[in-house]
Amino acid sequence: MNKRKITLQLIGCVVTVLLSACNDSVITPSLMDEPRIIAHRGANEWYNESTIPAYKMAAEDGVDSLEMDLRMTKDGELVVMHDETLNRTTNGRGKVSDYTLAELKKLKTIECREEKIIFEGIPTLKEILETFQDKEKYYIETRLVDEKLLMEEKLISLLNEYKLIENQLVTIQSFSEKSLMKIKRLAPHVELALLFRKGSFSLTKAETADFPIIGIESSDVTHKIVETLHNQGKEVHVFFYDKKTQKAEQERVKKFGVDGYFTDYIHFTKKILAI
Repeated sequence: MNKRKITLQLIGCVVTVLLSACNDSVITPSLMDEPRIIAHRGANEWYNESTIPAYKMAAEDGVDSLEMDLRMTKDGELVVMHDETLNRTTNGRGKVSDYTLAELKKLKTIECREEKIIFEGIPTLKEILETFQDKEKYYIETRLVDEKLLMEEKLISLLNEYKLIENQLVTIQSFSEKSLMKIKRLAPHVELALLFRKGSFSLTKAETADFPIIGIESSDVTHKIVETLHNQGKEVHVFFYDKKTQKAEQERVKKFGVDGYFTDYIHFTKKILAI
């Protein structure tokens, strides 16, 4: 009897260890019929990021949403650019917010591809909305401007001008809860996503935050996190800081049934998702 008990206890321990070790290998279903493929800064794999040609390429590839970051100019216009400064992606220098729109329009984004230098203009949000109107869905990131809530009203005004909120064609994301809450007051029915920076994810905060989508950097994503948020009816959208590991990370988080991919590799993502 004692030997049998010991044997059963040993078996139980082994099973527990195996389940724990395999927890992150469990394939769980997404909340969506198909996960969203979100073109990160457009089809930046092939063209200058955050430019109208990059977004046109992404649209032609049949993505679910066009992802874009907003910056505000010195004279209060919204332009689409990720970085705070012009240094990395353009032939200009300094902070975007130190330039007027007219001054920015004299600059160009620059990419070198296949030994060819490609120049393309910096688009305003209005130019992108005018280009695609209600033919595409938009996934737009807001941020504080000099620690102030300055871009939200202008953003909502533009989205309403093109009737994108009422037609459910917009998701707005931010690392700033203050920005999202202001958006919620201005447009109660727009879909909102709370972002967490790499290494700063808090499951408790994500559970209690009053937003339907949680954006997490891939290295912070685990099966437990996805399962917990899914149990609360929240979608998990994943972004990727490191392009070198992005493809492997996309395949890893796919096992957890995440609901959205901010991808720099549209064709690859569609392939692994069989879309």
